[in-house]
Amino acid sequence: MFKKTCISLLLLFLSNNTLFAQNGITLPESSNQKVSLSQWIGLVEANVTYNSPNVTNPRSGEDRTGKIWGKLVPYGFHFVTFANQMIPWRAGAQTNTVFTVSHDVKIEGQHLPAGKYGLFMLAGKEEWTIIFSKNYNSWGALYYDQKEDALRVTVKPTKTHFTEWLTYDFIERKSDHAIMALKWEYLSVPVKIEVPNINELYVEKLRSDLRNGAGFSDSNWTEAINFCVTNNINLEEALKWADYAINRQWFGNKNFGTYSAKANVLEKLGRVEEAKALRAEALKTANAKEISSEGRRLLSKNKIKEALKLYALNAKKFPEETFMIHVDFAKVYTALGNKKKAIKHWEIALNNVSDRTDQKVFLPRYNSALKKLKENK
Repeated sequence: MFKKTCISLLLLFLSNNTLFAQNGITLPESSNQKVSLSQWIGLVEANVTYNSPNVTNPRSGEDRTGKIWGKLVPYGFHFVTFANQMIPWRAGAQTNTVFTVSHDVKIEGQHLPAGKYGLFMLAGKEEWTIIFSKNYNSWGALYYDQKEDALRVTVKPTKTHFTEWLTYDFIERKSDHAIMALKWEYLSVPVKIEVPNINELYVEKLRSDLRNGAGFSDSNWTEAINFCVTNNINLEEALKWADYAINRQWFGNKNFGTYSAKANVLEKLGRVEEAKALRAEALKTANAKEISSEGRRLLSKNKIKEALKLYALNAKKFPEETFMIHVDFAKVYTALGNKKKAIKHWEIALNNVSDRTDQKVFLPRYNSALKKLKENK
């Protein structure tokens, strides 16, 4: 009798079509359908693959709301006769829930190497333990072994809207981290995945890109250089890239973009006088838009009088660029507190809007700036 009971329990526990498919046949999915979800954090891919159970019992139709946590999913470890041991929850249904990450990351502030992991959880009323196991290809949690843990972290569950099917979702997505949450019934279990060296990964990718087809365009080199400057990373190598962009055979160009990129690096490295001389060379090659952008850079550094001098040069060299030139004058005179001149230049600019101008999208903002100046005269 005991043997028959054990066999019955085993068949019930293993009643999923994925197992049968492994033994040579494929049948339709059971009610706990398989899901695979990926999220990229910059260059890093995080994936969770799981089987998704329903709050409603697929066999009896029973509504199990209020009977999930602490009952259907026990709190902490629970004893399974077949495994003859205490095991965690497999964080889904049927076969292992599997978490894969393409690069090293931090999970709730703790290091997890790139790889594939079995994802297990210990539910709790106030706190959950999330387990990343090196064993990801055993069936469910039956063969769970604590010695194979790669990482354990603890998190706090939160209340959420009703979720019928157990679902993993990335509920926060930023440039250097994401929050993955298990959601089922009225509970959400968030887990933070962080890429602490995100900019280093981009630099590594830039090195690879520039050694291929992308390296035959000086603009790609300048964008790579400016990325390093913006993020204050890899500056010595960025300076070498700047020399390539200016002087290298086949693709090197002596223009505003390449000179300015090198000047940006030199400034970051504290070589201010060299940068200043190079910016003077850059301006000799600049068109109206490039002079305008240099003026905006000076304004952003509160070098207002230098910006005004540059805008005067632009007006002299390119008088046909009426709209752009007077927008720039309006901004610089606003920064100087000269409302009368700022209003004058806004009005000239807005009376000379061309159908071809790439700044038409900013017209509401420009009109608002003019209105505000007039109201505060």
